[in-house]
Amino acid sequence: MNFSKPLRVVLCSLVLIAWLATPSFPAGLHVIDQPPVILILVRHAEKKIVPPENKDPDLSPAGVARAEELVRMFSDAGVTAIYATQYKRTQQTIKPLADKLRLPVTQVEAKQTPELVKQIRARGAGQVAFIAGHNNTVPEIIAAMGGPQLPIIPETEYDNLYILTVQADGSAKLLKMKYGSAVTPIGNQGMTKP
Repeated sequence: MNFSKPLRVVLCSLVLIAWLATPSFPAGLHVIDQPPVILILVRHAEKKIVPPENKDPDLSPAGVARAEELVRMFSDAGVTAIYATQYKRTQQTIKPLADKLRLPVTQVEAKQTPELVKQIRARGAGQVAFIAGHNNTVPEIIAAMGGPQLPIIPETEYDNLYILTVQADGSAKLLKMKYGSAVTPIGNQGMTKP
């Protein structure tokens, strides 16, 4: 068949439009138009050195300073929800940011990671949640939300900051950073579990 030049242009244009309109993703994948869930996770800040029988210590002066650093870093980050465990150290870590943002702190039992994950998922796409946990619960939360399996955070580390981005299809990417002072506290800080 011999088509005229205008007809060839029209046919080529139609083929190009059809090709561009076809998704270039493998079968079963769809373009995701929902915003991701973003989780910002920290272990509680430094706690006071107390006798072993005190299972709920307050923050030390270094911990208070680290908690204030979170305000500087995240007061304009679009945080929409704040979670912390029942312990004073997580509550005190998150309080300055919660006060600045005028957001309530949703308290979740330290040993109830599945409940926290359920609450986060129920809030849906587009949220930016800030979570203050413990050296064993922060890695647990990351894994439960689809992130990688991480080891328990060393007892002397308080400066780890994790940002987990969870897409609507469940895929997740983790960014690990450091924040505040890198000075390691002197002495044993006590418990390894909340």
